[in-house]
Amino acid sequence: MRDIVLISDPRVSSIPVEESGERLIDVRGRLRTDDRLADPEGAFAHLREGLLGRLEGAQTQLPPGYRLLVVEGYRPLATQRQIFEKYSAELRATFPEMSPAEIRVAASRYVSPVEVAPHTAGAAVDLTLCTEDGAELDMGTPLNATPEQSEGACYTDAPGLSPEARHHRKLLGVALESAGLVNYPTEWWHWSYGDRYWAMTTGAASALYGPRLL
Repeated sequence: MRDIVLISDPRVSSIPVEESGERLIDVRGRLRTDDRLADPEGAFAHLREGLLGRLEGAQTQLPPGYRLLVVEGYRPLATQRQIFEKYSAELRATFPEMSPAEIRVAASRYVSPVEVAPHTAGAAVDLTLCTEDGAELDMGTPLNATPEQSEGACYTDAPGLSPEARHHRKLLGVALESAGLVNYPTEWWHWSYGDRYWAMTTGAASALYGPRLL
């Protein structure tokens, strides 16, 4: 498995943001969505306009019969903080010998610290593949499985996956990379465009999207 730069790395947080001002757009009606993480305001179904356009382009690159299934996009700051703190508490309970700094790094494998979180900018999307009828395809783990729950199989390039799951991850990756998105390699389902992690991965001088209010 290749070396992984975590989103808590100072190389990520040090990248400046030159906010583009693009709107947050509701993706419903333009891409297939899933409501398992739906919130009353519908925040989960919003993405920056540029990211949505790229996802629509990626959709056209999939073979016939395959569809993108968006599970979560924009996430309010308070929600992001709550998720990070909850997972950090779980890690502290499981690994009491770990220092606060180690907990922060470990937690960032699965959820971003608030100050660099691309979901709060509408710059990240958690998604999977489904059939035209909406049946989810085998990706090797459930979407949002933690490293502990999946024994590391949530990592995009994890070994030991079935040929079917590996094939589906490849299809997803080829389509999204062709559209300019980058993957967070500890989560096969997490892809982004225009955020700090995207900028670090692509060599861009700055991020395009910072935290937004819906």
